[in-house]
Amino acid sequence: MIFLKMFNLFVSRKLLKRKDSHASPASLVDDLRASLLSDLRTSDGAKRQQQRFCGPSAALTFNFLVAVAIILMNKSVLGRVGFNFPIALTFLHYSVSWIFMCILNACSLLPAAPPLKATPISSLFGLGIVMAFSNGLANVSLKYNSVGFYQMAKIAVTPTIVLSEFMLFAKRVSIQKVLALAVVSVGVAIATVTDLQFHLFGALVAVAWIIPSAINKILWSNLQQQEGWTALA
Repeated sequence: MIFLKMFNLFVSRKLLKRKDSHASPASLVDDLRASLLSDLRTSDGAKRQQQRFCGPSAALTFNFLVAVAIILMNKSVLGRVGFNFPIALTFLHYSVSWIFMCILNACSLLPAAPPLKATPISSLFGLGIVMAFSNGLANVSLKYNSVGFYQMAKIAVTPTIVLSEFMLFAKRVSIQKVLALAVVSVGVAIATVTDLQFHLFGALVAVAWIIPSAINKILWSNLQQQEGWTALA
């Protein structure tokens, strides 16, 4: 495209030069250089815009697909395979994740994280306890409930986060978001009542899981903002 632009500009300048004998070669070179720089800047800007759009979109798509695959595989292991130890399954998840991250770090495949501030041990310990309860109860809920009911309970975490942040940190949201969350909450309630695979113990575990899951996300978000953590911190 750049070479075609150069050729068109050269031909047009030749035609103008025949009409105007006062045109200098220096002006032709300057115009050609300015045109090439403009094309390069436009091309670089388009690439940056494409990267800004495609990067988050690819990450969200990958996260969505992996999350769905993990849920279905966990349900298959806890149901069809007959592995009746959801807490042990959670421990296996964390162990495999830790080993995989160590391998990536040893191969220098992880991005360099910025220097972290000195995070208090109490904050790390509290986050670890809440995270352990959240993921452990999630797998227990998945064992005794259907995948649909599990997903409905997972959706209910978002209104809980909004309510908790309002009560603890006085964070407010717009009326449109409040209405949307109200619709979601009503939908979760209807799905809970009409679920054909309703299990009382599973429902109680799902309700108990919502609270630590919301606290986990709130604590993680606050530590990321205050301590400068990255997603792989």
